[in-house]
Amino acid sequence: MAVLVSIPALGLALIVQTAILSRINLLSGSADLILLVVAGWGLQVRSRSAWVWAALAGLLVGYVSALPMFAPVAGYLIVMGLARLLQRRIWQAPLLAMFAVTFAGTLAMQLIAYVTLWLLGSPLPLGDSFSQVILPSALLNLLLSIPVHALMRDLARWLHPREAEA
Repeated sequence: MAVLVSIPALGLALIVQTAILSRINLLSGSADLILLVVAGWGLQVRSRSAWVWAALAGLLVGYVSALPMFAPVAGYLIVMGLARLLQRRIWQAPLLAMFAVTFAGTLAMQLIAYVTLWLLGSPLPLGDSFSQVILPSALLNLLLSIPVHALMRDLARWLHPREAEA
């Protein structure tokens, strides 16, 4: 059931990201709603289809972005790996884990994009990229991580309800 829900959930998040959030910039950085959805879903204890969500998110973003397909797929799989690792380690502080995964995932995604662009022949200065794109994107992602975490928690509770205790 969760895999079937992932298609419209990630599709809607991709539409919101490309149509609305890409227009809200801080310096040259913008928020990555798909990253936040993947991180939020990966931090849910009862999510069994987390890796499918990450792969599907990478394929969707790879389809609509100018980056090669492998870059977003690898990035979102790394984000999911971080989320699943922290979900097992910091299970009593899920919001703290969401902040950690959001920050580390943003750095990972942006660095993968930077290296990919550098390998494709776009020499961007690392210092300017870090201060103008990566850090502002991380700040916007951290601001949006609280409501996205709440939405993913509610979605996980709806998809995987706890059994009624007698």
